[in-house]
Amino acid sequence: MAIATINPANGETIKTFEALQDAEIAAKLDLAQQAFEKYRKTSFSERSQWLQQAATILEQEKADFAQLMTLEMGKPFKAAIAEVEKCALVCRYYAEYAPGFLADVTIKTDANHSFVRYQPLGAILAIMPWNFPFWQVFRFVAPTLMAGNVGLLKHASNVPQCALAIENILSRAGFPVGVFQTLLIGAAKVADLMADERVKAATLTGSEPAGASLASAAGKQIKKTVLELGGSDPFIVLASADLEAAVTNAVTARMLNNGQSCIAAKRFIVEETIADKFEKLLLDKFQSLKVGDPMEPDTDLGPLATPDILQDLHQQVNTAVKSGGKILTGGSPLTHSPGNFYPPTIIIDIPVDSQIAKEEFFGPVALLFRVRDIDAAIKLANDIPFGLGASAWTTNEEEKNRLIQELEAGAVFINSMVKSDPRLPFGGIKRSGYGRELSIQGIHEFVNVKTVWVR
Repeated sequence: MAIATINPANGETIKTFEALQDAEIAAKLDLAQQAFEKYRKTSFSERSQWLQQAATILEQEKADFAQLMTLEMGKPFKAAIAEVEKCALVCRYYAEYAPGFLADVTIKTDANHSFVRYQPLGAILAIMPWNFPFWQVFRFVAPTLMAGNVGLLKHASNVPQCALAIENILSRAGFPVGVFQTLLIGAAKVADLMADERVKAATLTGSEPAGASLASAAGKQIKKTVLELGGSDPFIVLASADLEAAVTNAVTARMLNNGQSCIAAKRFIVEETIADKFEKLLLDKFQSLKVGDPMEPDTDLGPLATPDILQDLHQQVNTAVKSGGKILTGGSPLTHSPGNFYPPTIIIDIPVDSQIAKEEFFGPVALLFRVRDIDAAIKLANDIPFGLGASAWTTNEEEKNRLIQELEAGAVFINSMVKSDPRLPFGGIKRSGYGRELSIQGIHEFVNVKTVWVR
């Protein structure tokens, strides 16, 4: 894929970039190593001050950054504003709490003094996706830089201006030269980076194949990785649920980021006794959504990020129909404009044992399943290779406890859609990846947990 800004709303190529040559990459790695040797000795107070200043820049210039995101990957402008604000939030969170998260922990043993000390590793490579081009990076940046590491960003090739803007923000905030660098490179260079001794670990948010490729390259070098991969999150609605609230949240949870979110609700699993009513309410709300220019304030759904994503999504819809599924609404790309627009789509009657029922649909397509009871709901929810998030709706306390205990996911949200929060660990199980971001668990992923014993 070319490194370029291509407006997904109209297909116009705005700007192209040349990929870094090997010598340029080597120079940036040298700079990262030199920067780390000095930066690791900075105080938490200094790092916190710089991160707080980054948050201030994000808040003061959020409209500019939001417009850039909308231009490069098509998210509605109002959603892009919220994303920038959330980036400022995670910066302020770690600026405040990282010193406590990384403080020495005394452990009583037969030593005069024994404790755990958390120390930085060095240069951490972040391979980040286009769907949340600021948030995904800042939730890596905030804990990584507060821990004393330095960052190298290989961003998605269709959001190069976002990648460069983030580097500029951190530079303006006061972080020393080389502490955070954007690498405009293709995916083929990742294995070479992992083989370089100056790169100590890596994190990736993206597809299963990308995660497997990074894990393989890192494994050969015995380097740690954190992977946040795909998901086909269940959204379970049981008979006791507040149906209006469930449907309203179902629409938001499916259409988040034009349907292009790993934690978007994708499979709607509804108890039979309320399924007719849920289906009608969901259909009405889907058909009322406005699809169009993502810069317009009343737009609910913008374009998909690239033509390939649209083509892949439509192929999945066709496969679902061939497998026995029925389309209630949508189901074909919109042709009224040159952009990558796909309408809100609902598919019912897909055989639960079909391969397509277990795949992730990365776009505004909802798969609706009916089940007889909570046992069947949990079984269907778990019957996929993914395990990222799960949302479940019920007012019954026994059902809440069962759902929390038995759903196979990195996060279970009861009577709420799944979301990320700096205060809570984020990550999945099974083929959704491993490791955690955010919270105290996230900042501990890329540090040396050093045991110290003194007599």
